[in-house]
Parts: sequence; structure tokens; C-alpha cells
Amino acid sequence: MSVVPEIAITPVAFVRAIVAAYRRYGVDPSDALRRARIAPELLSDPRNRVTGSQMQTLFGIAIQELDDEALGWFSRRLPWGSYGMLCRAALGSPTLEIALKRWCRYHGLLTDDIVLKFAVTRSAASIAIQINRDLGEMAEFCFATLFRYILGYACWAINSRIPLLEASFPFDAPEHIEVYRMLFPGPLHFRSEPAKISFDPQYAALSIRRDDRALNKMLQHAVPLTIFPYRRDRLLVQRVRELLRTRPDGFHTGESIAKELHVSPRTLHRQLQEEGASLQALKDEVRRDRAVELLNRTSKPIKQIALAVGFLNEKSFSRAFKQWTGATPESIREKGRRFGS
Repeated sequence: MSVVPEIAITPVAFVRAIVAAYRRYGVDPSDALRRARIAPELLSDPRNRVTGSQMQTLFGIAIQELDDEALGWFSRRLPWGSYGMLCRAALGSPTLEIALKRWCRYHGLLTDDIVLKFAVTRSAASIAIQINRDLGEMAEFCFATLFRYILGYACWAINSRIPLLEASFPFDAPEHIEVYRMLFPGPLHFRSEPAKISFDPQYAALSIRRDDRALNKMLQHAVPLTIFPYRRDRLLVQRVRELLRTRPDGFHTGESIAKELHVSPRTLHRQLQEEGASLQALKDEVRRDRAVELLNRTSKPIKQIALAVGFLNEKSFSRAFKQWTGATPESIREKGRRFGS
């Protein structure tokens, strides 16, 4: 069986940031680059890329060799195990909201060069970075990695992908913007203060699904969480249902919904199947609920209700409605009137 080669998409700008950390500590990065199979001459051209596996290897070697999990971002070293300590300290929280508040607060014990701020409103949960010291050439890699640290941990803690509502960065859009689209799928903003990521607050309310034993196992292979997106979305069925409710006329497609949710159509259908659902079943559920509501609360003719929930004619609507409910639209309306009186 032939092995499909891994596509190189990680920009050498991130590799150069790690090399800069080696320079800061007066350590030769040559051996680390060799072990990661990255040729030094590759770094001279910003258009070059390395694979996620190469970046994972280099990152893991660097934070141990330099004994700095911040890789030179801050005015003092964050010794090996610092971020693991944050993960452990936040793990006993009842919900993700409490866990992230603790994670951000405890991060302030490690450094005051930046301040992480977690906030929840009715429309969004967000993590912002307040800068207290100029990070210079380290800023971009610091922001991108820190957000992936936190997001990776959050996804792992609740065992769910957390789609982003948006991500903002205070620097110009880089040449390797396509990497940001992979790491932070969703609306991207550059030259926007402060650096911030936000997501649906429903994820913040989810309970923590992990324990110390699972944490010990995760920390042995933590780097992939910062590089590769988490797959499963525990709220996907709910998110699809809510999206369909905004337009119950039935004209959604798998492609249009996947685009709205920032996933591929294949991923959408696969994850729905894993949750025991299907797009057609969810569409029928939303259309049924909307039809029942219109039958009970309005005096609109059946034909208009059929059009409102995505049917071209009354006959096909009545046939589908009976399959959904075991009753005709007329009988449901009559029953609702009797009950109301």
C-alpha cells in the first residue's frame, strides 16, 4: 500500500521564530532542525513550507532543549511543564467557562508581559490578549500558538471541536494567511486590537469531560492539539438545527450549511452520522415544527404554510406532514382550535 505524502502548509516564519528562540538562549538549532528533517536553507525563502509533523517535532524538541514552553516570547523563561500545570489547575472546574477563567488567571502567575482575559456575553465567549511589553519578532508566533494552546486544551477538556465565531490579530495579514484559515477557521481580522478569538457561549457552558488520568496521557502528546484541529463537535446537531430554524423554507443544502459552519460537506455529513443524525432528518424536524406552529398560531391557508416551509405545492406538503406526524395539517389545526377554545 502506498503512503500518501503529507502536504507542507506550515510557514517557515514559524520555524524561524523557533530558531530565534534558540538564538536568544545562545543554543545552536542545527541538531533540532536536522531531527525535524528541516534543511536550514529552506528558511531563507518565506514562501517555503514544512509539514505539520515536522513542525510538531521541532516544537517538541525546542521547548525541552530550551526549557521554555514560551520559546523566548516573554522576559522570563516558562520552564518545561508550565502549561501542563495550567491545564491541571483548571481541570477540576465544573464547566469550560470556569476552566478557561482559571487558565487565564493562572497564566498571570507565569508572566505579566501579557494578560489573558476570558469573557462571556449572551452572544460570544472570548479570549483576548492584553500586551504589557513589546514582543517584537516573537509577537505573531506567540499569539497564534497561545490561542492554539488554549483552544486545543478547551476542545480536549470538553471532548468537542469548538468552531470560532472570529479571530482577530493586531498585525498585518501575513503572506501565509492560508495557515491562519486552517488554524482559526471562520472570519479573520488583521490590524485589529486586541488579539482575540471568540466562540459560541454554549460551548463555555459544557461540562468538563476529562480527569487527571486522561490529562497525564494527553500531556505526553500535547503538541498535536496546538497544530491539528479537533474533529468532533458535540454541539454540531444543535448548531445545524439552529441554522435551519433561521430559514425553515427548506432551501438549505449540505454545501451551504457546511460553509456557514466552516467545515467541509464531507465532515458535516460524517459528524452528523456519528451523532446518529442526518441533514435531511434535521431539515424535516425543523420544517415540521414550523408547520405545526403556523397551523396552531395563524389562520394562513395550508398552501401558504406549505410554501413557508419549503414545499412547492399543498399536496406534497400534506403527504410529508402526515409522514412526520401521522396526521393531516387540517386535523392538527382543528385539534389546536379545540384545545385553544
